[in-house]
Amino acid sequence: MPADTIVTRFFKQGELRPTAPAYYTKVGSRWKPTNWKTYNDEVRLAARALMALGVGEATGDKASCVCILGFNRPEWAVFDLAAMAAGGVPAGIYTTGSPPEVAYILEHTEATVVLVEDLGQWKKIEQERGGLPNLKHVVLMKDVAAVDDDMVLTWDDFNARSSEVSDDKLQQRIDALQPQQLATLIYTSGTTGPPKGVMLSHDNLAWTAQCAIDMIDTGAQDCVVSYLPLSHIAEQMFSLHVPATSGMQVYFAESIKKVADNFKEVRPTVLFAVPRIWEKFYAGVTTKMSQTTGIKAKIADWARDTGMEVSNLRNYGLEPSGWLAFKYDFFNKQVFSKIKAALGLDRARTCVSGAAPISTEIVKFFASLDIPIREVYGQSEDTGPTSFNLPGKTKFGTVGPPIAGVEVKIADDDEILVRGRNVFLGYYKNQAD
Repeated sequence: MPADTIVTRFFKQGELRPTAPAYYTKVGSRWKPTNWKTYNDEVRLAARALMALGVGEATGDKASCVCILGFNRPEWAVFDLAAMAAGGVPAGIYTTGSPPEVAYILEHTEATVVLVEDLGQWKKIEQERGGLPNLKHVVLMKDVAAVDDDMVLTWDDFNARSSEVSDDKLQQRIDALQPQQLATLIYTSGTTGPPKGVMLSHDNLAWTAQCAIDMIDTGAQDCVVSYLPLSHIAEQMFSLHVPATSGMQVYFAESIKKVADNFKEVRPTVLFAVPRIWEKFYAGVTTKMSQTTGIKAKIADWARDTGMEVSNLRNYGLEPSGWLAFKYDFFNKQVFSKIKAALGLDRARTCVSGAAPISTEIVKFFASLDIPIREVYGQSEDTGPTSFNLPGKTKFGTVGPPIAGVEVKIADDDEILVRGRNVFLGYYKNQAD
């Protein structure tokens, strides 16, 4: 029986809900859905194509790596999942990287194939190709003009290579995946030196994805907007691993500039945002509030006072009653619902902030507007979360208790020690660290 991995879970979604929407992309003025069966087929096709290009072949202790350089698009997800299905190891590269920075990760992974978003990203690689002897193929995402270069394949040309490998051979690769096998590499930002490749196993990803689902209580009825860098484990968890496990629907943002508009159109039920996003929301709402006067300003103040009272109760697992419940219902209709709709958060059940510290003032501000923000603490080295502020057990100014199954201790030198199935395998080619 195949091991429980993100890959096997992903294909299980295609069996359980073949016609249900898996992801959406913006086409013209509407969001076009792609169902789980089609998504499964896209990944199987790409996995066979990668196998035809030599990805996933056993080479001793050396991982068979591929890289991805581009903004959040279905091709990113397809390529990542396909690489794992083929027995390979995907690694994302930040789109803002300079040519030498891109080349560093390509060289460090010894990637043989890289997927790029557009010709601008291809130019970075072309500039550094002389120092990348292992790189054999550059694949362009959909609708990118062909390049007259033997190294470069269009998306269609790449997928056509799938005809060289049978689906049975792909299935053998999938069935052979092991829980402790290296699944993906997450490169740190490199603020204190060159980026390090965080090695995450199939078990790391699968176990943490289930923990995330248990914490935020998400399922196939939920949807999320994919917009933060997919080279980061947090966005991968929300855009790839949790959906593969729960069936949650993913909307791929049009671009980083249109994210705010996309929020309003999609109205996600789950939102993960870094503090900078919450700060922008905060600035927008407070600016709007400062422009109100008279009775409208008074109503806003009363609403926030009521919202904070309710938030304080709910942080202890309690619900408002009597006069407070009446006031909350009134202000929810007159104030809270309108602010949520303006931000695209009127359907949001779970809002999470992570990747950096967030101001307690901002967390309390949104709590007073009936938008509770759950802080999460973690890092790539533990597949994302270490601790999380659970509903009914939230304390402002903290990042909550350790997630279930994770132990946290403070060493004598104040180093934070973490133990659990989410803890990584080590750093690629530098496990001594």
